Amino acid sequence: DRWLTCRSLPAGALERIVDTVTDRVRVPWFAGAVKINVSLVPPLVLLPVFLHVAALHFLLGFVILTSLPVVVLWYYYLTHRRKERTLFFLSLGLFSLGYMYYVFLQEVVPRGHVGYSQVVALTCGLILMLAALSRAKKDPGYLPISAGNKKSSHQGLSNKSVRGSSNGLHGVTTSGAASSRAVNGEAKGYSRVSAEEPEGVKKDWCTKCQLVRPARAGHCRLCGRCVRRLDHHCVWINSCVGEQNHQAFILALSFFMLTSVYGITLTLHTICRGRTPFVALFYCPGAYSDYSSALSFTCVWYCAIVTAGMGYILLIQLLNISYNVTEREARLALRDNTGRRFLGGLVIDTGQYNRGFLCNWGHFLSLGSSPPQRSAEDIV
Repeated sequence: DRWLTCRSLPAGALERIVDTVTDRVRVPWFAGAVKINVSLVPPLVLLPVFLHVAALHFLLGFVILTSLPVVVLWYYYLTHRRKERTLFFLSLGLFSLGYMYYVFLQEVVPRGHVGYSQVVALTCGLILMLAALSRAKKDPGYLPISAGNKKSSHQGLSNKSVRGSSNGLHGVTTSGAASSRAVNGEAKGYSRVSAEEPEGVKKDWCTKCQLVRPARAGHCRLCGRCVRRLDHHCVWINSCVGEQNHQAFILALSFFMLTSVYGITLTLHTICRGRTPFVALFYCPGAYSDYSSALSFTCVWYCAIVTAGMGYILLIQLLNISYNVTEREARLALRDNTGRRFLGGLVIDTGQYNRGFLCNWGHFLSLGSSPPQRSAEDIV
């Protein structure tokens, strides 16, 4: 009524309307209506529509393929600023894989230029990538929070002086220096605790989880948990990347790159015969001669854009592993101006854990090989 009569809406009215509509979107089922996450729907509906429209003319293809990354980045910054978890990116990634594979089987394979062994190889790469992705979706190394830990933490707080901060968070004042940080999902309020470790590395007290974090652990504000050796929160898997799933994350990215490049090469060899894949990607005169070729060529360009973005992520990850630095530590070092830039700023070396290329990779390959040992200090 306010909207129709041009009166101003109360503060937060639109957000409440959206939340109500989101809660009402349900599918009837035998055991009761099942709630549907609205963020799953746009990729399933819009991606095929946009790609089919882009296949009608190369100008439409240019406009749509250049606007899609802008829309995805805008949605990423919107959800990241609101500190919201969303299944949009995971749904977009999985549905893109399935739809590209469907177009490959329906439009490219029937032309007769792709052999049976090549289809099998592409399928195996897709299966291996999904298997690694499934492993990466599991526990990244969450620090356990039990009722005993919470009780003992609250008891410990009564023996320490507590001071308030401007954002309403409280830090614990100990004999060490207290600090407040917020980088890449880091909780804004935590205090530096003087934990006497053999290596002399201090531990952190997390006021959110009410526990002492081991070295290199961090709190993710999206998941609401502390993670061992936290690297970052990845929207593409809707989970954190930490000590237990970092290897699987790198493996999934690697399998995706190999499978995607192989599929793009097979498709370009089919619709642009006689040209190398790189040349055919930019110059393929017969691509829009028929709708099937145009759709295949449009999907190739879509895959190339996604592959370029994932390739950049993989490159940064490999460089960070080579210098034994996590993305979270690199951002903290940039903020505090304590790191050194290498390779044009692609990698930030903090120097704290760098032990040389081979030792760094040996350390990474041994992550998660044995269950982390919990000290008496972690329990208390």
